Amino acid sequence: MKAIRVHQCGGPEALIYEEVLLPEPGPGEVRVKVEAAGVNYIDTYHRTGLYPLPTPFTLGMEGAGVVDIVAPDVTLVKPGDRVAWCMARGAYAEYAVVPANKMVPIPATITTEIAAALILQGMTAHYLALSTYPLKPGDTALIHAAAGGVGSLLVQVAKRAGATVYGTVGSEDKAELARQAGADEVILYREDDFEAEVQRLTGGRGVDVVYDSVGATTFDKSLNCLRPRGLLALFGQSSGPVPLFNLQVLNQKGSLFVTRPTLGHYIQDRRELISRAGDVFIWAAGGELAVRIDRTLPLSQAAEAHRLLESRQTAGKVLLLPNE
Repeated sequence: MKAIRVHQCGGPEALIYEEVLLPEPGPGEVRVKVEAAGVNYIDTYHRTGLYPLPTPFTLGMEGAGVVDIVAPDVTLVKPGDRVAWCMARGAYAEYAVVPANKMVPIPATITTEIAAALILQGMTAHYLALSTYPLKPGDTALIHAAAGGVGSLLVQVAKRAGATVYGTVGSEDKAELARQAGADEVILYREDDFEAEVQRLTGGRGVDVVYDSVGATTFDKSLNCLRPRGLLALFGQSSGPVPLFNLQVLNQKGSLFVTRPTLGHYIQDRRELISRAGDVFIWAAGGELAVRIDRTLPLSQAAEAHRLLESRQTAGKVLLLPNE
């Protein structure tokens, strides 16, 4: 079968499209014929070595497809089932072996591509808005990269919870997408200082929570956007990791809270996984959650997908399709 593998960490050119052996499932595992693999920023962290892995490795933390074969001890799914999964590496391939307990059934009411686009980023938006800082009516939130894959979903989930949402974007085209997602105010960070704009919009109070997937270039100003005892949820670092930080600053700025959450800790058991995935799938099927697929590319063009993602040329989800 064909897969995208990394033999030596580096730029997008490190993604090698090559023939590999068809994997066999071990105990508790399932082999899936991959129909769509989601492209996420965590994939670039693996590719560059920011999150080190033993080489060679196959990329891809999110996918959807049809169960091919299952190990003898597996009862959660069976061959022929349509399933989606995340937080299990190996989706950039024609076939992937995944633990059965990470599988989520895809409802008949949504397509396999929508499921692949939603399973990781949708559940990320879900845990951020409903668990990391449980939004309620009257709360205010600042969401960076509000037109991106997670950002646009997070805006929608935050609005569904009753919050007022301020979003940052880099262009007027992306500003319109953030408005369509429901953002109450959109700040073009290349034209306006988002810190000053947030203070103006909140009358100097600051927001209750900042959801920051950007990292190094936004962190300090994100803290300055918070009200006393507000929370910064730093869930990504697309501009690079935040430098070493003096915790005394949190006291000086108003007894602030900072957390560095990751999805894996919010789907630690199958009950939580099924609950979060079930919510976002139901919302998408009912039209309560709009999933924007920016583009689909053949699996062989994984390097181009990474270039587009890292250059911020996407507004929504990028999928790799092994069968194209």
